[in-house]
Amino acid sequence: MAGIKSLAKDTAIYGLSSIIGRFLNWCLVPLYTQVFPAAEYGVVTYVYSVVALALIILTYGMETGFFRFANHERWRDPMQVYSTALISLAVTSTAFIALVWAFLPQATHAMECDGHPSFVLMMAVCVAIDAFLALPFSYLRYRKRPMRFALLRLVNIGVNIGLNLFFIILCPWLWRVCPAAISWFYDPDFGIGYIFLANLIASVVNIVMMLPELTGFRYRFCGRLLREMLIYSAPLLVLGVAGIMNQTIDKILYPSLVADAAEAMHGLGIYGANYKIAIVMVMFIQAFRFAYEPFIFARNKEAGADRNKAYSDAMKYFVLFGLGIFLFVMFYLDILKYFISPKYFEGLRVVPLIMLAELFFGIFFNLSLWYKLTDKTIWGAWFSLLGLAVTVVLNIILVPRMGYMGCALAALASYFIMMITSYFVGRAKYPIPYPVGRILAYFGLAAVIFAAGMAMDTPLRAVNWAARAVLLVAYVAVIVRCEHIPLAAALKRLRR
Repeated sequence: MAGIKSLAKDTAIYGLSSIIGRFLNWCLVPLYTQVFPAAEYGVVTYVYSVVALALIILTYGMETGFFRFANHERWRDPMQVYSTALISLAVTSTAFIALVWAFLPQATHAMECDGHPSFVLMMAVCVAIDAFLALPFSYLRYRKRPMRFALLRLVNIGVNIGLNLFFIILCPWLWRVCPAAISWFYDPDFGIGYIFLANLIASVVNIVMMLPELTGFRYRFCGRLLREMLIYSAPLLVLGVAGIMNQTIDKILYPSLVADAAEAMHGLGIYGANYKIAIVMVMFIQAFRFAYEPFIFARNKEAGADRNKAYSDAMKYFVLFGLGIFLFVMFYLDILKYFISPKYFEGLRVVPLIMLAELFFGIFFNLSLWYKLTDKTIWGAWFSLLGLAVTVVLNIILVPRMGYMGCALAALASYFIMMITSYFVGRAKYPIPYPVGRILAYFGLAAVIFAAGMAMDTPLRAVNWAARAVLLVAYVAVIVRCEHIPLAAALKRLRR
């Protein structure tokens, strides 16, 4: 139980930085759309979509590879693993910058940034820095230093947002009232370039703050170790690329699957806006992932029964928290929906499907421990490619008939199939006694409470909210009782 408490604490800390960061970055979107024309903001959207894919490729699964080999029985010196992986990432990140520099005109055209090669070069450097720093951040997770991890993340976000406000709001005002004060560095025609410049400066600040994790030890490179890490991590690269594509391919395919172009972009806008409401579940899964990988590799050294119980308990509590988040969002959707404009409310019906799909993906991530611990990461690639195939096929079948609801159903089916397939294959190759019956019972409990909450639809919103709050308390009470959680003792300690 101590291990689960530690996992919960680390998840909460990682979650705080993730939630704050995503919320603050989300708050920049209205600023961008107010200041820049749609065509210019479209360039920003396109560039960052490519950046997400490039970042996955440039880290090539080394984060998980580091955790595996830092806890590997044949490689007893974690610092040798860390320094070997750091050198590898430094070389590939530098090579990436050189490659972009060598083909800058072609890259600028491909990124829809014609006339602005500096935009592409800045983001290439950002991606290279972030890919390199992925490992020091993993090292902090390995060392169980979630507070420093969260601090560095929040400083990066704070610098980025502060510079965005400086360049996009303050500088244009100063240019109007006192241009001489800023003319030595500010160019009003640089436009969206300041978004990329803010990102670049924030990344440079991050690497400076990361110096304690990059110095103070002897760098040792081992070619044999790197080869083993690359063999282990290569399927994770496929998994990562397929995972990113699985999240974005529906939005890429949607315009080509709807006959009317105007209707297609309208539907895609509705779907994309409502997808953002499900970010609550996404943030929980991301926070859990940051804490879970070091947890599973550390527990792998324990005796079989204790280790498997820790994995089993982690799955159970993940599902319990995930179901609680689902119920909370759905019960108070008539409040949370105001995160988007009322003109997008017609798409709220996709929210429960997306929330449930993300929960299935989180369970799939939990189940992924078996192929990571047995060095059979190729299975992760197969599962992700299977999910991607399901997504593509169902989008092609459903979207012409159902519009964006087809996208949501495809996502739900894809993650469900990935989850089920991983469970049955894992049960054969690395059996862990997950409490499947109990977990299904909790799904049933959540379904009953969800149905009861949705049935409470009176004209008085306050009455609905109060009744649903009672149902949420009932859900928590049932869990506390069934899991024998000493909640009273914990509350008593808090009062002290």
